[in-house]
Amino acid sequence: MKFSEVESNTWEELRPYLDTCLLPVAGLSGKEQPYEVTAALLRLRDMMDLVEIPFKGRVVTYPTVQYGRDNIFEFINEISRNVKSSGFRFVVVITSDVLLHNSYLPDVDLVLSLQSLEGSEALPNSMIIQNEIQRIWQRDNQR
Repeated sequence: MKFSEVESNTWEELRPYLDTCLLPVAGLSGKEQPYEVTAALLRLRDMMDLVEIPFKGRVVTYPTVQYGRDNIFEFINEISRNVKSSGFRFVVVITSDVLLHNSYLPDVDLVLSLQSLEGSEALPNSMIIQNEIQRIWQRDNQR
């Protein structure tokens, strides 16, 4: 579900079910040509579909962090802290073109990046992503 689909009069009713914020990160630098920007955003959209479609009803997609590669970690951590303070239990960062390390994002529950998923031929990306998301939800239930 996109953030723009959540209406103020239904949010409180939906809040217990929509506990996971999906935060897309495009990581553009501004040096890209228009066709490169288009390609990057299409790759990100394709990755987001692997989360949004199977987990509709539990995940709310927030606006994409469009720019920033250097020093982006603190910004993402701040956004994560803020959405958690507004009621989300989990924040999943998703990116296709930026290599983001979990170790630099302590306030994020899961980082999904195309680079981290490539090379794994045991499962298709969709299954890997679904397993990773379910793992953070199960980990929380075991606490």
